[in-house]
Amino acid sequence: MRALFFALLLAPSLTLAVGRPSEMLPDPAQESRAQQIGRELRCMVCQNQSIEDSEADLARDLRRLVRERVAAGESDVAVREHIHARYGDFVLLRPPFNWVTAPLWALPVLVLTGGALALVMMRRRAARRSGPAPLTPAERARLAKLEDES
Repeated sequence: MRALFFALLLAPSLTLAVGRPSEMLPDPAQESRAQQIGRELRCMVCQNQSIEDSEADLARDLRRLVRERVAAGESDVAVREHIHARYGDFVLLRPPFNWVTAPLWALPVLVLTGGALALVMMRRRAARRSGPAPLTPAERARLAKLEDES
């Protein structure tokens, strides 16, 4: 029963946003290319969805623009570059690596490194708090000798 409930709950999100036949290209190969390009472009209203998955008006306009350019015979790269030139890095779901996006790409590494360093420091501090280490036999012998001398 739960599986059916979740399947019905997720069913609307599983359908493609481009559900209207009037929005689709008549050539299946071109439509497939347009969908692939659309999956790489971010809906700037929804921000966490591609334009293919979004129902926002801006996403619909971008889907139309992509399909117009694909139908005109432009390559996938040319279509992506055109959209990128108009809307900037933010429209790309996988932004390029450059000096502006470098902090974004480096942040996970910095966070993991900082976390590892914090764990090491906490363990060292905990080891110091647990008391002095037990004396070795050589240290015990030296201590006994010092106690005998005093």
